[in-house]
Amino acid sequence: MSDNLLRPRRSVLYMPGANERALEKAKGIDADALILDLEDAVSPDAKPEARDRVVAAVRSGEYGHRELAIRINGIGTEWHEADLAAAGAAGPDAVLVPKVNSAEEVLQLVAGLEAAGAPDTTQLWAMIETPVALLHAEEICAAHERLTVIVMGTNDVVNETYGLHVPGRNPLVLTALSLSLLAARAAGKVIIDGVYNDVKNLESFDAEARQGREMGFDGKTLIHPSQVEPANVAFAPSEEDIEHAQEMIRAFDEAKAAGQGVVTFNGRMVEELHIRDAHRILAFAEAIASR
Repeated sequence: MSDNLLRPRRSVLYMPGANERALEKAKGIDADALILDLEDAVSPDAKPEARDRVVAAVRSGEYGHRELAIRINGIGTEWHEADLAAAGAAGPDAVLVPKVNSAEEVLQLVAGLEAAGAPDTTQLWAMIETPVALLHAEEICAAHERLTVIVMGTNDVVNETYGLHVPGRNPLVLTALSLSLLAARAAGKVIIDGVYNDVKNLESFDAEARQGREMGFDGKTLIHPSQVEPANVAFAPSEEDIEHAQEMIRAFDEAKAAGQGVVTFNGRMVEELHIRDAHRILAFAEAIASR
């Protein structure tokens, strides 16, 4: 499994790029990744100043283990080209682009990053959040190796399909999540679940985060620091998970060494795929511990 797939991104917190106090506070929040936002969180008249502030934050080197992504304004907006050039030149861990609708747009964005002098370490992250993108998710995910992370824009999915926000998420949102997850996995990309809007309802947030983990997502985007710790817990292997993986690997290795054809552990058949998953769990737990 690639290092990118193992890098912890359990909690990915949006921070408003125009808010200097928020950017300072983010240095002490235990999120795996921060998205310094120039899009929805910034009013039109504040976008140029926010761009400068976010670039300075990235260049400060004061965010420790936290992966830093800059969310720029989308293709076709009046701020897009300046955002892309400034973000690429700043060299963050990633540049996140909203409403990416095609493989051609991915290639356009990669060319823009390269023209801006973005270092090879700056990844492209793309948001899938429109019906067009969902119908072309596989092409988007496979378009270029610089695209490493898919971020779900579930609020926009609900908005553009005229759906409703309901507990457990409506069937069309679940379909959108599933299609995007399959596309990301087919292309070997990381995929992050969308936001949960009711910041005061941590019980329902926890349920949605665990739903995302059960579906196979790598983490969740967040809109408030109070959501960080529940997301970190939901998307991390528990102590029980780690112990179970270790014991299953040990039992499998001993059974194979003894020449057993069919291996069982705790009464269940164990195959190579189960052992691969157990090794993935242990490798991810190690990556979290060494973060």
